[in-house]
Amino acid sequence: MKASLWIPGLLMLAGVLAAGLSFASDTAQRREMLLREIREDVRQTAAYLGRERLNPSVLAALESVPRHELVPDDQRRYAYENRPLPIGYGQTISQPYIVAIMTELIEPEAGDVVLEVGTGSGYQAAVLAEIVERVCSLEIIPQLAKRSRADLDRLGYSNVRSRMGDGYYGWPECGPFDGIVVTAGASHVPPLLIEQLKPGGKLIIPVGSRFMTQQLLLVEKGEAGELRTRQVLPVRFVPLTGGH
Repeated sequence: MKASLWIPGLLMLAGVLAAGLSFASDTAQRREMLLREIREDVRQTAAYLGRERLNPSVLAALESVPRHELVPDDQRRYAYENRPLPIGYGQTISQPYIVAIMTELIEPEAGDVVLEVGTGSGYQAAVLAEIVERVCSLEIIPQLAKRSRADLDRLGYSNVRSRMGDGYYGWPECGPFDGIVVTAGASHVPPLLIEQLKPGGKLIIPVGSRFMTQQLLLVEKGEAGELRTRQVLPVRFVPLTGGH
């Protein structure tokens, strides 16, 4: 009698385990397909990027971060498609290709401290955290700041410091920074971000009108504080917001 009672439970457990294995296998396949797409997109835009392939550390970070854990439940099925997805409050999680090239272009290294303006879902912060020593991330929308912090903690990204705040003004107490990634469109490069960038550091930001295509801008700060700027490629981001 007792054995007959255990059988349905065992069958249910077996079904749950099989579903879990199937989900994990499907996720791994989708992630690998996404990485292939990103590599091909980088090759096709090499003339803009100034390189034909991503650094192995950037590819490894993209492979490691579980993007499906950083999107709303109703978007999980699309997590490994190479496109932005809505995350609520009028914001999106960035297209993986864009995350890849923004990470690549600041040339992050293991001992770096990087500022991210616009935590959003936490995806860009997680990718950076796989490479650098510390990420400082600012989010102006309270609900997203709280949710992304909880998700990053749950996934074990203890080297990400985050708080609610207006990214236009940066985070001087957390810097200076080897790199800065701005994940929202601005009409100009915020001067305080340049001030918080170390000599030799790089800043990447979409610049242009909120109603038109923006240009992804790479700013390099020389050892003497001189700036070199180049346009990378046209993009479309949600606008930078705040009191400024």
